[in-house]
Amino acid sequence: MKFPGRRKIKHYFPVNADNRFDRESTTFGHVNTYICGIDQNMVDIYAHVDDSVFADFGLTKAASQWVDNDTANRLYSFLQQSGTIDNQYAGGTIGNTLHNYSILADDRSVQFGVMSQNIRVGDYAYGYLCNTSSKVDMAYLQPVEGAIGRCYTLITPDGERTFAISPGSMNDLSHTFIPEQVITGSSALVLCAYTLGDESLPIYHATLKAAKIASDHGIPVALTLGTNMLVENIREPLKQFIRDHVTLVAMNEEEAQALTGQTDPLLACEAILELADMTLLTAGPEGLYLCGYTETALARETDNPIRSAGISDFNRFEFSRPLRRVDCDEPMKIYSHISPYMGGPEKIRNTNGAGDGALSAVIHDIAANHFHREVLPTSGKHERPWLTYSSFSQVCKYANRVSYEVLAQSSPRLSRALPEREDSLEETYWER
Repeated sequence: MKFPGRRKIKHYFPVNADNRFDRESTTFGHVNTYICGIDQNMVDIYAHVDDSVFADFGLTKAASQWVDNDTANRLYSFLQQSGTIDNQYAGGTIGNTLHNYSILADDRSVQFGVMSQNIRVGDYAYGYLCNTSSKVDMAYLQPVEGAIGRCYTLITPDGERTFAISPGSMNDLSHTFIPEQVITGSSALVLCAYTLGDESLPIYHATLKAAKIASDHGIPVALTLGTNMLVENIREPLKQFIRDHVTLVAMNEEEAQALTGQTDPLLACEAILELADMTLLTAGPEGLYLCGYTETALARETDNPIRSAGISDFNRFEFSRPLRRVDCDEPMKIYSHISPYMGGPEKIRNTNGAGDGALSAVIHDIAANHFHREVLPTSGKHERPWLTYSSFSQVCKYANRVSYEVLAQSSPRLSRALPEREDSLEETYWER
């Protein structure tokens, strides 16, 4: 387990009278820390084509459309034979989050979902596996006879993009492939509202089972909201699901508005804190917000400039650490915000996955807290059942930095961990 953010070794396990341990008999690697999640496993397939393809396959140019499995298979065969496939990226918001977590933490994550039973070298399922970190444990995937999900991005010479989406068997995950012992032993469960969109699908019931197991055993549950249209379609049952099972809700400003009706990001977060314990809201060029609860008597005031927006002096106590509301004697709502790291990349290569990157950083800090508590249960860091290792402000910075890294590359998945030493920090930082 790598600890989150920019930390020097001496800060990993601060030693005082309350948390000394026998270094000779303690092997950190023996602490089995991991996270798990459910995804609609999907591959993003990018290809350059000419306009004749649309008529041949019954597609509408410059639109996003669903296609059946037979059409998806014919299209894939055509693209393979014509040699027009540029890239095949592993996709899916939870798959992205698990992969990024494993890259950041250099630690295990467990993925639940389906995978094609028969995989050929070079095909889409093979591409999915090749683009996923070896630290992501796929031993619990459900084998299926058909294809996993495929999303074709067809790019014509005029630069226009056309999307053709085939779900394949991605929604066929059975609840019998959700092992209780794996979830109860994890540091967090990560879910997406996409799997809650249709009660008739097997993956819907698998998601409910996983969420109930996690919430019954006190495992933090993170939920990403998918799209604003999805949220609008299932708003009330989604709110109830959040009340019953979810610890952390992750979203962008459009999804937050669809759930709460609030256009102001801060006020949307405030409303969602009536449903869940924490919120992560990515607001594009405005940066991101991390909000939650802490114990009023233990709130720590920031030394950053005090800011006001929809809520006056909203970041005053952002140096506090998050707690579940139920674990507070006198809960206080905490809000933290950060603008894009370094003003954002000079050239944004990809916006897909930036929110998943930010979420993976928050989950990393939650898992690091669990790891530290297992190794040093008597540490002063664990006098309360805190959710994260770091403060709202520090987690906010870390999530922002990871989001920047995704925006600066072409893939929604990190290809490497963050640098050990940031170029933006002066040498004096490392000398202290």
